[in-house]
Amino acid sequence: MAFDPTRFRQVLGRFATGVTVVTVCKDGIKHGMTANAFTSVSLNPPLVLVSVDKRAEMHRFLMEADAFCVNILPEHRREWSEWWAGKAPKGADQFANIPHRTATTGSPVLADCLGYIDCTVWARYDGGDHTLFVGEVQEAAISDDPKLKPLLFYGSQYRKLADEPL
Repeated sequence: MAFDPTRFRQVLGRFATGVTVVTVCKDGIKHGMTANAFTSVSLNPPLVLVSVDKRAEMHRFLMEADAFCVNILPEHRREWSEWWAGKAPKGADQFANIPHRTATTGSPVLADCLGYIDCTVWARYDGGDHTLFVGEVQEAAISDDPKLKPLLFYGSQYRKLADEPL
């Protein structure tokens, strides 16, 4: 029996994830991409992983850059997720109206996020139609605002975290 890629995508949609924007600066050009295929890898050394489609413009940037930053989006920044998921202009400054700064690696750090993880590229691995980019954490911080809640993605829709512990 042939494997059904549509069913696989549906099953993966049942795994709730946070939403991040991965950012990079290469030769003075800043680029961002929404990603929920992100995970921690190791505490010693501190490593994280982001999976990027080989057809994405971000893929080219990450193949050439030596650093990236993962920005963890709060629920009130859904428009940023949508912006870097396809609405951002190609060939223009994607960060022109987005408050940001740089951290240790020079990658953009978005303002008002739950946290960020600034990394140098540790390794790149082939992953079928994606490349797995492993980053060694150089700097990380969390927001001081206890009211911020994470932006979630589940069942192909944005979701909010209920404030009810199990």
